[in-house]
Amino acid sequence: MQDYELTITKFLQRAVELFDHKEIVTKLPDGTLHRYTYGEAYERICRLAHALDDFGLDQGERVSVMAVNHFRHYELYFGPSCSGRSIHTTNHRLPKHHLTQMINEAEDRLLFVDPAFVETVEAIADDLETVEQYVVLADEVPQTDLEPVVDYESFIEGYETEYDWPRLDENTEFALCYTSGTTGMPKGVQYYHRRMFLHTLVHGHVDVFGVGENDAVMPVVPMFHVNGWGFPYTATFYGSKLVLPGQHTDPPGVADLIHEAGVTVAAAVPTVWIEMDSYLESNDDVTLESLDRVLTGGSAPPASLMQKFEEVYEAPIYQGYGMTEASPHLVNTFETTETRDLPQDEHYELMRKAGIPAPGARIRLRNLDGEAVPHDGESKGEIQARSPWLTDGYFKRPDANEHSFTEDGWFRTGDIATIDEYGYLDVVDRLDDAIKSGGEWISSVELENSLIDASGVAEAAVISVPHEKWQERPVAFVVTDDATVDEASLRDHLLSKFPKWWLPDQFRFIDEIPKTTTHKFDKKTLRDQFLDEHGELPHDA
Repeated sequence: MQDYELTITKFLQRAVELFDHKEIVTKLPDGTLHRYTYGEAYERICRLAHALDDFGLDQGERVSVMAVNHFRHYELYFGPSCSGRSIHTTNHRLPKHHLTQMINEAEDRLLFVDPAFVETVEAIADDLETVEQYVVLADEVPQTDLEPVVDYESFIEGYETEYDWPRLDENTEFALCYTSGTTGMPKGVQYYHRRMFLHTLVHGHVDVFGVGENDAVMPVVPMFHVNGWGFPYTATFYGSKLVLPGQHTDPPGVADLIHEAGVTVAAAVPTVWIEMDSYLESNDDVTLESLDRVLTGGSAPPASLMQKFEEVYEAPIYQGYGMTEASPHLVNTFETTETRDLPQDEHYELMRKAGIPAPGARIRLRNLDGEAVPHDGESKGEIQARSPWLTDGYFKRPDANEHSFTEDGWFRTGDIATIDEYGYLDVVDRLDDAIKSGGEWISSVELENSLIDASGVAEAAVISVPHEKWQERPVAFVVTDDATVDEASLRDHLLSKFPKWWLPDQFRFIDEIPKTTTHKFDKKTLRDQFLDEHGELPHDA
């Protein structure tokens, strides 16, 4: 067999050799569209690699990128990585002290930043120990105190449009991404070329997301979060049209871009599609005609939403389960020969589950004693995973590694799930979010999904709070778009599905549920706010 290194440089080379005419479309801040081809992008990526050479960035060193989804960010996905360096995708939404620690820990020498986030960088610049150059991702530098600073177009201007890409070891780091940090200081995960090559092959598999040359792929999920779920790489490798929404990630912006660019595959967290459904209901003239399928992850979408997207919008929702540590994909929903003919209600309930492991990934469940959990759809256990694209340890965090792996090498995800007779994984909670009341588990996720299914409920989050008698009890936070929705109606709705002791002790009606930096419900903030106001619930709640 040939010695053929599995590197993402192969993605870039395949795109320019076979699909140089295919488009990459970006919606710019002013609402206009920037269009160019893979061939034109390749020339600019080569110029970027030469610019990094002239700067003196050595192989193995990193650059930080703080940007939304656009064509310049796409170029940064390949220029540093294919020339032997690494890109540190930096989440601008994190607290300042997290950003400072991450950039210093990564030892980033250059920091590429969108004009919109210049003030964010200015606020931490004095504490950045390794950054030697700021590059604003625009064709001019805005008013700023950053120094030295140059605009991106000037940074790459004048360089050759061909580059002699080095032959890299496939186990070379090409990217560094940090977890979202909702439970403490974010942890860095190093991505290696081989892992992303295998991950990308699986993304296009017919039993995963089936991404191909005839698709127009739009990652709404940020490119600074887990490689945009891997979709910029997948689109490049398979020659798909790539559509990048920039900062236009609200329902009108996403819907317009789907129409303007003929998007067939769009990926975003469930809250985006919940908001999109509400927007479409209020705007009869807006359609998603080109959209063939919706991909989501982070939490399970409500079964009612999945049914509506399939039957009304003709764009079925498929979900994936994964994490930063897994590049991110591990599990996804799809119909097997055993499940495709199930009754409709069973079908949608099954498709609401995370699904079965992707080819190359393995999943098992273990209880708190480390024992195997029966695959009966009811018994719960922690998800443990193995995969050739899953991390083998956190960057510079031996303390975190100690508790993240089992003795036989499986990664402990911290998620609680069941597996049913068909092999479908159903993620029911996080270990940190599950509610243990009187020695019995209550799933906050199942309560949330049921509340969101209730008429007039726009959003719902359920947290655990301390209790004198029962150790923990659930409290629900609800956002409504119907003034008639009250606690009594929600209790009746939940009682039709759950035992009485599962029901939240309190329902709090609020205007908006706080979100994490990746648009998931921020339960930590809700819990902290609740405890600051109330402390423990009374003994007789």
